[in-house]
Amino acid sequence: MQIDYLKKILTSRVYDVAIETPLELAPALSRRLNNQIFFKREDMQSVFSFKLRGAYNKMAHLTPAQLKHGVICASAGNHAQGVALSAHRLGCRAVIVMPVTTPKVKIDAVKARGGEVVLFGESYSDAYAHALQLEKKHKFSFVHPFDDPDVIAGQGTIGMEILRQHAAPIHAVFVAIGGGGLIGGVAAYIKSVRPEIKVIGVQTTDSDAMARSIKSGRRVTLTDVGLFSDGTAVKQVGEETFRLTKKYVDEIILVDTDAVCAAIKDVFTDTRSILEPAGALAIAGAKAYVQRAQENKKLLKDETLIAIACGANMNFDRLRFVAERAEVGEAHEAVFAVTIPEERGSFKRFCQLVGARAVTEFNYRISDQKEAHVFVGLQVANKDEPKKISQQFQKQGFKNIDLTQDELAKLHIRHLVGGKSALAQDELLYRFEFPERPGALMRFLNSLAPNWNISLFHYRSQGGDVGRVLVGLQVPKKEMKDFRDFLATLGYRHWDESGNPAYKLFL
Repeated sequence: MQIDYLKKILTSRVYDVAIETPLELAPALSRRLNNQIFFKREDMQSVFSFKLRGAYNKMAHLTPAQLKHGVICASAGNHAQGVALSAHRLGCRAVIVMPVTTPKVKIDAVKARGGEVVLFGESYSDAYAHALQLEKKHKFSFVHPFDDPDVIAGQGTIGMEILRQHAAPIHAVFVAIGGGGLIGGVAAYIKSVRPEIKVIGVQTTDSDAMARSIKSGRRVTLTDVGLFSDGTAVKQVGEETFRLTKKYVDEIILVDTDAVCAAIKDVFTDTRSILEPAGALAIAGAKAYVQRAQENKKLLKDETLIAIACGANMNFDRLRFVAERAEVGEAHEAVFAVTIPEERGSFKRFCQLVGARAVTEFNYRISDQKEAHVFVGLQVANKDEPKKISQQFQKQGFKNIDLTQDELAKLHIRHLVGGKSALAQDELLYRFEFPERPGALMRFLNSLAPNWNISLFHYRSQGGDVGRVLVGLQVPKKEMKDFRDFLATLGYRHWDESGNPAYKLFL
């Protein structure tokens, strides 16, 4: 059945609970990018996210009998709050199934709006399956977070507002993609009314289900997803949202964690507001789009680019991680491993070479009689500068490795520089990630097989929804098959860092 999304969006019932959010010029970012950058401020909704639009529109179209039975949804955050607020407004019961890994701040926010919280499973998928069981058992109406025409139409009202608020030419509108409800609705409206405007989706490199699906021509299911941008961490996009994205969206841009952190900082600079990672995805995508054009020598100047700032449900403790990584994402910090001859005057000569440049990190430990290794972070002006600094070091006889894009170096090595151990025979080095919550670290430790000795361990709480651990395990070569079998059944995302040059130099 063909759905008339233009009509559905124009007749959506969202303004009982939602406001028409402002479209604000970002002066500082506009100057830097030489284009007019606007933020569509969905973070200013009462639940600090766009999600209440689709949730309320879906629920407002239910019959009185359906509302009497109540509604149910599965969500780890913003959709849950939208459903809870909408149920309160419509006077019906709302049951929200959330993973047990959900931060307390989000659980409390749902309860504060009258939602009944059921904690189940380790992931959204577990919560979703349990919600479907409860739906059948209690005859609830299910409110899907993205793959529902009424939900999609509710989110599409954002596109309607953008075109009403900015009648002048628009080059492109940037939209974060999780399951695809937001971009499906926004793209359907914009392409129906002003098809010349580009609609560009943005995903993180480790949660790119829609990008992979479009490339494959079918819906792809990811085995795991990155948890930093938890609002868009979806393993499989919806059927209807995939169809709409394939039909209307011009392209999808992928950005990494550092770029998202830098975008959060950009929005704060211009608005003094703090977005959550998913909320800043569109801004990161707009920046990447302009940068790509500049690198390809294409003229992109004085154009209007609009990014939907779609959410601000940020854990305060997570800001520590964001601030640390924003400098790298904005190309304001470069990280190097520098080898210095262990001889009189060489350390001073290296310091003179660094000169007046601001140092963000400096770790040194004597290694052997011939040479020493320094881990150094330096403030830089742009992304091209690290290469020039590296060449300058090399020219002066200091061998070096640029670690600016090295995840191991940025997450762990900078906190661990301390020398090698002769006792660490047969050591393998692995990075692990797990959902963060009280007791999660101990559960991770208990899951490690006792067969192999732990020779190195680093964990640092960074306030986010994901815990990151670096582990050295002593595994004899004859036991490698058993070790690989162990990793396959462990159930945690992991990366082999045994060959990483930073590990070899410093640990």
